[in-house]
Amino acid sequence: MRKQNGESVLGRVVRIFEAFTPEESALTVSELSRRTGLHVATASRLVAELVSYGFLARDTDRRVRIGMRMWELATRASPSLSLRNAAMPFMEDVHDVVGHHVQLGVLDGDEVLFLERLTAPGAVVNYTRVAGRLPLHATSSGLVLLAHGPADLRGRVLGGPLQRYTPDTPATAARLRAVLAEVRRQGYVYCPGYVHPDALGVAAPVRDARGEVVAALAVIVPNKAGASSVVPVVRTAARSVSRALGAPDAPGRRREPGDPRDGRATAV
Repeated sequence: MRKQNGESVLGRVVRIFEAFTPEESALTVSELSRRTGLHVATASRLVAELVSYGFLARDTDRRVRIGMRMWELATRASPSLSLRNAAMPFMEDVHDVVGHHVQLGVLDGDEVLFLERLTAPGAVVNYTRVAGRLPLHATSSGLVLLAHGPADLRGRVLGGPLQRYTPDTPATAARLRAVLAEVRRQGYVYCPGYVHPDALGVAAPVRDARGEVVAALAVIVPNKAGASSVVPVVRTAARSVSRALGAPDAPGRRREPGDPRDGRATAV
């Protein structure tokens, strides 16, 4: 069904859902109208219908948020569910070891989308959130995915602009090319202060049964001496998740100390 201006009702519904952000997960109908460009009456009518199906929900103050029915259907149909289920036991083990942040990211468009994050009270600063996005060039997960991604993606990202978060962010094409080459050479990335001066990210690739990189497993820890000790923990966990997904071991790849064939990250 289409309206006279050529936009379908579904298109208008999509605009309503896209109006919500991680920072503003509850909005009034007036705010939805303003953000979507829909007339207030149209927004109100669509919201009421979506609420009746459970795709949106109203708070006691009449503000609107994404409904549980939408979450249920999205989770049930998500192709990332098997990836998350395979990763979680190993992420939990890594979290027990590092005590800060452990996260799982996938490539979506030209950004890294985070499927899961484990954290702890008092952990180092981290801009990641579940279902949140960050740029590829500045984040440990993003750099792993970019290094193993398609050439046209690297071309787009290298073409800039590359936002500089700190003096250490790889924000020039030459520096970024060097970082990506190092990721492919050593099998992980080490990012001291790339997004925040106090934080350091380490990430390693997760592969599927075809050997393709489908995700990045990362930790965010304080940017201080001794942080390199988490590298074998992250690499071991990423390979363990890969094996859980059916990935073959790369021939000749050296195992990290404490990486038994069926071991868990806590063996490190």
